[in-house]
Amino acid sequence: MPQNQGNLLAISDLHVAHEENRAIVAGLRPETENDWLLVAGDVGEMSEEIAWALRTLASHFAKVLWTPGNHELWTPPKDPLRLRGVERYDHLVELCRSLGIVTPEDPYPVWQGPDGPVTVAPLFLLYDYTFRTHAGLSREEALAAAHEAGVVCTDEYLLHPDPYDSRHAWCEARVRETEKRLDALDPATPLVLINHYPLVRTPMDVLHHPEFALWCGTERTADWPRRFPVAAMVYGHLHIPRSTVYDGVPFEEVSVGYPREWQRPGHPRTVPPRRIRPVLPAVRGV
Repeated sequence: MPQNQGNLLAISDLHVAHEENRAIVAGLRPETENDWLLVAGDVGEMSEEIAWALRTLASHFAKVLWTPGNHELWTPPKDPLRLRGVERYDHLVELCRSLGIVTPEDPYPVWQGPDGPVTVAPLFLLYDYTFRTHAGLSREEALAAAHEAGVVCTDEYLLHPDPYDSRHAWCEARVRETEKRLDALDPATPLVLINHYPLVRTPMDVLHHPEFALWCGTERTADWPRRFPVAAMVYGHLHIPRSTVYDGVPFEEVSVGYPREWQRPGHPRTVPPRRIRPVLPAVRGV
């Protein structure tokens, strides 16, 4: 198969409600005309802003792949789009498809590069409150402790799971469905996985408020970096951009974050977006 002469680039947490972040999105350009952009969620909250950002990115990059963050799934009181839960997600999927953007509901494309082919898979998994501060706590006890500590994600008020009974029930269904799709892939082809949340709990060890880990993923995916041929895992959500390795797999947190964060002196960020493929020489063999 012909080799893709471009790059796999990744970014997340664009939060285009902020004027400074809208300027970043408006100014994003590929390095080559063949570059793909992997967008790991939290483009924005308001439906019109999300549409503007995705349309802008799709007009500049050869291919865009998107997976939702928690913010896209909110139903803000002032948003004219009143859809909730699965209906809101389905609406976003159709929006992306109208723009030629690949979603978690579409076939996973294969990127051909000098390091060999990789299947690029955008995932939508949510969270199930299993990333708890103490293993002995029940879900209800962990949530109560977070409320007592004053650390509560806005999802509890704006991210509706309809028609599921709960966000963790929606998460269970998403994990089960995604697992089947990954199991059906050719194990000889490495994977680049894109998800708003990391697949493992370890990245949460650096959180200033450990209670927030409840809204950051699920223990159900803890073995995925070992179980599947994962060459790289791209995520966001934490607003702590960095490159780490877990279970021998490079994990790339590629968030932009809020202006008050990325404008802070010493903020650990690189100029977005981050290059995932081809692998840079210094990263080979990690």
